[in-house]
Amino acid sequence: MKELNVILTELGISKVRLAKYLGVSRQMLYNYLAIDEISNWPKEKAAKLLSLLNINDIKELENIKVNGEYIIDVENRLNEGVKDTSNKEVIADLKGFNKKEQELLSDIINLLKEKLSADKTKDTFNSYVYLFHFLQSMETNEELKFILVYMSKSLGFTDPLEFNFNRDKQFIFESIMFSAMTLYNNGGASKNKLGESHKRFEQKIEQRKEEKLSRTQELNTVKMQALKELGYTEINEDNAKEVFEKIAEIQSRKV
Repeated sequence: MKELNVILTELGISKVRLAKYLGVSRQMLYNYLAIDEISNWPKEKAAKLLSLLNINDIKELENIKVNGEYIIDVENRLNEGVKDTSNKEVIADLKGFNKKEQELLSDIINLLKEKLSADKTKDTFNSYVYLFHFLQSMETNEELKFILVYMSKSLGFTDPLEFNFNRDKQFIFESIMFSAMTLYNNGGASKNKLGESHKRFEQKIEQRKEEKLSRTQELNTVKMQALKELGYTEINEDNAKEVFEKIAEIQSRKV
């Protein structure tokens, strides 16, 4: 099995992805790879591995030439196999979505699972925490969508002249982002020069926090007033509609 491990290393296949392709845990995969003969593997798993490498017998490993074309072929088979296996795992939770939505959600979920399984560093975890915050806020700030488009275009996934949102706003935003990223990558944006700008950024965030806190306190005050006027002590399923209508009424008095 030494030859197999060499081939897998040359192909750059991670143990996480191979385990997913075979439909086993990563620990089980390590157990398989520790076995001297692939004939001692479960027949289904051995057949899938041979199919991935496009060979009929493990003895053919010595004839494999790992070049660019072969790597691409194996990668394509691996991607399809991982996708099929993963889709079966999550499809039960996606019945309320159409086919394209199911495929998109499945790809996102499986990619996140794969990345988090393969990399346990704090950087990876924190990156996905920020991604979660990003997704939570997308409906409140349209520029967040423009950021996604800009990155997709910059990385070559999307045509630079594709505009699926507000064309004019996207064009302006992308132009500004390109100028900013060019400045950043060319070393023209030093920490010293941007110190004042970052201070204004910090102040703006603090201002928003204060405004949010003030708004929360205001809503709590109005809620308590509504409950008091209606003679209730709390909001529950029975009185929620009435309480919310009273809150709206109280707020309209201030207009």
